[in-house]
Amino acid sequence: MLYEYLMKTYPVNEPIFSSDIKVEGISDVNVRRQLGKLVDMGLINRYDTGIYYIPTKSIFKSGSQLSPEKVLECKYLKNKGELCGYMSGLMFFNQTGLTSQIPMQFEVVSNKATTDYRETSLAKTRVVIRKPKVPITKDNYKILQFLDLMKDVDEYAEVTGAELSDRLIAYMKRIQLCFSQLEPYLQFYPDKIYKNMYKAGILHGIPA
Repeated sequence: MLYEYLMKTYPVNEPIFSSDIKVEGISDVNVRRQLGKLVDMGLINRYDTGIYYIPTKSIFKSGSQLSPEKVLECKYLKNKGELCGYMSGLMFFNQTGLTSQIPMQFEVVSNKATTDYRETSLAKTRVVIRKPKVPITKDNYKILQFLDLMKDVDEYAEVTGAELSDRLIAYMKRIQLCFSQLEPYLQFYPDKIYKNMYKAGILHGIPA
C-alpha cells in the first residue's frame, strides 16, 4: 500500500522525506517501518536518515544515485514548489567561475532556517544553513545571492582587478541585474560591501 502511494506521488530520483508522508490508516511509526522494508526489498533507496527515493534502473544493482544538490533544493530551497532559498558561499563562487576551489561543504540561505547560523550534515556532507537578511522571494533571491557574494568576494575570489570586474559585470548582465536593484538591500549588509563593490568596479554599475 505504501509503495503504491509513493509511486503515484513521487517521480523517480526525487527526494522523499519520511516526515512529509501522510497516508490515511498508516501511523508515522508504521510508515518508517514500511520504508525500511521497501529498502530491504530494493524497491526504494535510502539517501540519508529520513530521506528516500525511487531509483531508476542502471547498470548498478542499487540503481541510480540521488545528487546532494537535488536533496538540498527540495529540503531548503523550495517550499511547496515556491522558491524559498539559494546556494551561497564557496559553492556559488565556484558556480560563477570566481574560484576553482571545490567546496567540501554546502552553504544555503533559506527562509526555512530558524537561526542565523546552523550546521548539519547530509549523507556525511557538512551543510551550513543561514537565515536570510530579508525574506527570500522569487523576485529578490538573485539580488540577495549576489550581495552575499559581494560581501565575501575579498575572501573567496581567486581573480582580482580588471578580470574580477569583467566577470562580475558579465554575470550581472547575464542575470539582468543592475545597481538600482541592489540599493534597497545594501542597508542590511556590513559597510565592507561598499569597499568590495568599489574595488570590483561595480559600484553604481560603472567600472571603477
